[in-house]
Order: sequence, then C-alpha cells, then structure tokens
Amino acid sequence: MSEVPIRIGTRGSQLALWQAGHTRDRLEAVTGTGAEIVPITTTGDRVRDRSLTALGGKGAFVKELDEALLGGEVDVAVHSLKDVPVDLPAGLTLAAVCERADPRDAFLARAYAYPSELPEGARIGTSSLRRRCQLQARFPALEVAEIRGNVDTRLRKLDDGDYDGVILAAAGLRRLGWGERITALLDPADSLPAMGQGTIVLECREGDSDVLERILPIDHAETALRTRAEWAFNRRLQGGCEVPMGGFAELENGRLRLRGLVGEPDGSRLYEDEVSGPPEEAESLGQQLGERLLVAGADAVLRRFAHRGGPA
Repeated sequence: MSEVPIRIGTRGSQLALWQAGHTRDRLEAVTGTGAEIVPITTTGDRVRDRSLTALGGKGAFVKELDEALLGGEVDVAVHSLKDVPVDLPAGLTLAAVCERADPRDAFLARAYAYPSELPEGARIGTSSLRRRCQLQARFPALEVAEIRGNVDTRLRKLDDGDYDGVILAAAGLRRLGWGERITALLDPADSLPAMGQGTIVLECREGDSDVLERILPIDHAETALRTRAEWAFNRRLQGGCEVPMGGFAELENGRLRLRGLVGEPDGSRLYEDEVSGPPEEAESLGQQLGERLLVAGADAVLRRFAHRGGPA
C-alpha cells in the first residue's frame, strides 16, 4: 500500500459512511492504495427544520465537503452522483465512478406485489417529486402522499399501516441491509430513475495528479459512459433533486439509449422522450435529449422551480 493514505471526505449518515467504506475497500483491493475516512457534517445534515430548497438545494449536502477538498483537509470526497449539483466549484472535478448498483426504484408493501395492484385510494409514500409525478400519472387511482424520515422510520410507518406502500431507491436499501424488504423493482417505464441513481462518484481537486493516478483504476468504464449521458442531460436542463425530472441511460446492442422525463408535480403532464446513438456520443446525446424536452414545453416547469429558489 502507498505510505500516505488517501483521505476520503464523507457525510456522516449511515448510507454515506457505507459508500465511503466501499470506496476505501475498492481502492485497497484494486490499487493497493490505503485510505482513511474523514466524516464531515454538512449544512443539510445540521439544519433539520428547513426545507432543502430553503437551504439552497442539494448543494447543502456537499458544500462543506467541497470546502474541505479545496482547503486540503481531504483528498477525495465521495458522493451519491444523484446528489451532486450540476455545477461544481472552480478547481474541483468528478474524477471516477464505482460500478453502478441497481439504479431502479423499489416498491415496498405489506400485501400487494406492484403499485398497479393497489386498490383505488390506496396510500403510497414518497418524498421525491420525480417519483410523485410519475406515480400520479401512471397510477391515477392512488393517493401519493409525502413521507419523511430515514429508512427505518419509513419502514415503520409502512408496517404501522400509515401507508399501503412506499417507494425508495433499491441501491440504498440494499446497501443498508434492507434488500429483503423490497417487494418489487419498478420498471423504468413506470418510474424513470434519477440521473446517476445507484452510482458512487469520487470528487477531487483538478490537477492533483497524485490522487488522480491513485483513484482512476477503480473508474468503471460502462458506468462512466452511461452517467456521462445522464449528466449531460441534467446539465442541459440545470436540474436537481428538488425538480420532478429523471434520466436513465442503458447500453443495448452496442448503442446507447437515453430516456428523459420532466413532469408537472401533480402528474397532470409528463414531458418524455428518448434518443439513441453511438456510445462515444454520450454527452451530445444527453444535450440533444435535454433540448428536445425544452422545445416540447418542459422549460415552463423548470423555470417555475428555478423561481422557487431551489436548484433550477
């Protein structure tokens, strides 16, 4: 192992610490590089009585990590890619991604196998506008209700009968040891995942050649290709976790297929489209799909959310 361990900055949540530990283990196994985990409390973790939008969007969960990187306190910051703002501070770059876990949304219920089997008026819980708009559009007979709290809290509310079903990310459930609670994995045609969902990304300082050389061997080529397309789509729309939108890329028979969606929060209108092309055109495909949705009318939804003060 290298004499000087790489310092991995991470939030202190259970899932974030799992991701940092996974990254440390991959670095040690693949490259022989030693690594140590440095937990950092972010604004989003510290301030619990204000909405994410009021705190400035998803940047509230990465700001202090970025500052630690720029200040030389850590060498790498580990994130869920779907939680990273589209615009990084000057001097920082997304350098590598680990192999993607299952990016799909998971349905959890006590008595039903899939949302389509829930009876009229059944209550299904989610905190995501992306999931909400799709559920209300695909399954209009259901009541889609807000649910808050960590995974343990949400599962307890489901078990107590407060909800007939809940929707959570499959990757996070499995990483936290809750995989056996998954009733069904939702078809992306019913719930298109968030851009980068299921992907762990390593952020570091631009030009830090020593760190880049030590972390690049764990970069997963297919994951990087797919998420490049999704991130280009996200960047074109300037989206965020507080915007009802999704993007999902797959490799099929040597071609890259990218699906994208922007929806009205109440599900009254979904702007959906897809593109496909050579994998080497991943970024241009993402930009092309974003442009098509904007022309179709998604820009009105995005402008509305930008005016709310969250990440556009």
